[in-house]
Amino acid sequence: MSLSNAILRGVTGAFVLNSGLSKRNMPTEAAQGLQAYAATGVPAVTKMSPDTFGKFVSYSEMGIGAALLTPLVPRKVAGAALGTFSAGLLSMYFRNPDMTESDGIRPSQEGMSLAKDAFMAAIAGALLTSK
Repeated sequence: MSLSNAILRGVTGAFVLNSGLSKRNMPTEAAQGLQAYAATGVPAVTKMSPDTFGKFVSYSEMGIGAALLTPLVPRKVAGAALGTFSAGLLSMYFRNPDMTESDGIRPSQEGMSLAKDAFMAAIAGALLTSK
């Protein structure tokens, strides 16, 4: 593993793993709010119960974070997992008009929390295309 890939995977993996760990025991009300927010980008999540959705998000983030942090996981596999995850987050960003300015691209104040996820998409791209 190259030093640049280790840095990309280490920092991003720790961030995503920590995010998943913090959602492990999410109360139902918090899961409902997160689910409603996620449904703006991925409407199918409304078919899950809030508690199941909360666990799904938590375990998904922990799994992706662990994959990024584990050197035995090939970089393309880890990059594909991160890319899928960041695509879901960016779909919420682009499908919710409150997240962007009138041009539909630049983030509004409300959209700044999701706009940063473009960095994860770029990191996923770097992992998928680096040698």
